[in-house]
Amino acid sequence: MGRKLNLEQAKTVLDREYESAEDAFREGNEFIVRDELAEATDRIFKSKTQAYREALIGCALARILDPAIDIRLPYMNQGSDAFNGRTLDERVVNPFLRDHSIPSSTGPYLSAIRRNVSFVPETLGQKDRQAYEQFLAFITRLEVADEEDARQYLRYLLYHFIQLREASDIALQDIRKLSVEQYDRLIAGLLSVPSGGWLPMLLAVATFITISDCFDLKWRVDWKGINVADRAKGEGGDISVFRNDRLLFSIEVTEREINRARVVSTFKTKISPAGIDDYIFFYSATPPTDEARDAARQYFAQGHDVNLIPVKDWIITTLSTIGPKCRRTFTERFMELLGSKGVPAALRVAWNDQLDKLIV
Repeated sequence: MGRKLNLEQAKTVLDREYESAEDAFREGNEFIVRDELAEATDRIFKSKTQAYREALIGCALARILDPAIDIRLPYMNQGSDAFNGRTLDERVVNPFLRDHSIPSSTGPYLSAIRRNVSFVPETLGQKDRQAYEQFLAFITRLEVADEEDARQYLRYLLYHFIQLREASDIALQDIRKLSVEQYDRLIAGLLSVPSGGWLPMLLAVATFITISDCFDLKWRVDWKGINVADRAKGEGGDISVFRNDRLLFSIEVTEREINRARVVSTFKTKISPAGIDDYIFFYSATPPTDEARDAARQYFAQGHDVNLIPVKDWIITTLSTIGPKCRRTFTERFMELLGSKGVPAALRVAWNDQLDKLIV
């Protein structure tokens, strides 16, 4: 019999390395690995045989958790150093891929490769022999990797899986009607998901559009993508709300803490030069520092409206006062924004996950 793996520990490792890979993807940072490993990975992910890339996740986990395992032997009956690759796939890897809406096999990867297979060159019967050889090349690198390198290789794999998901079409779950209490839970759940500012931004935009639609205000709500530089004068914030081409207010949305330096800098570089009358800081996580609030009060005393507002509280207060029809409008507008070009697929996954939790 082979060596047993702690499946809960495997889940923990996989979740942790996935978070790192997703952070890197969101921030536009790429992992640097050896050229031969990069070439092997590219070829494996181009193959129609999904089993190769899925098997590598299990091999990397086995290498990280127990270096004594022979990762070429994924069946327990193959020797004392083998491991149960099928169980690892069924209970950890495949559920993980499904939970994150990553395109994957519907069944165990080992049945797609061949039962009782060993990951060696002598193995025959592979539909994509070239991809299989690159799969073996990746395993060769894993075999000599220490834990740190093995984790890096796993993150590199997961980064490619995230790219695969971004290229796929993730259908958004819909729900016809939610109570204000359910909206409160839903929005709190969405804002708890690290998104680099995307989710609080889109929630705020959807709310402004909803207000305009429901009260026929004829607002034009302009917003910029995350990390996009400020454009023309008068559009200093992340969101700008206009009526008849007159700027009503400008909004900055953030997941980061707002300190005094940020308020002062924003006033000097955006509010004052552009002559913005009403500037709102929406925050979703850590409340502003006391010094930031003091700075905002000082500018208010000088005649400048600079307000710091928790975005969830503002959205829920708005939704609670606009009625069921307009709350449905909010849901529709937010889903439209989630489906927009350039919006990360991870946000659609987050929406589906939070809806699942809401209706359990």
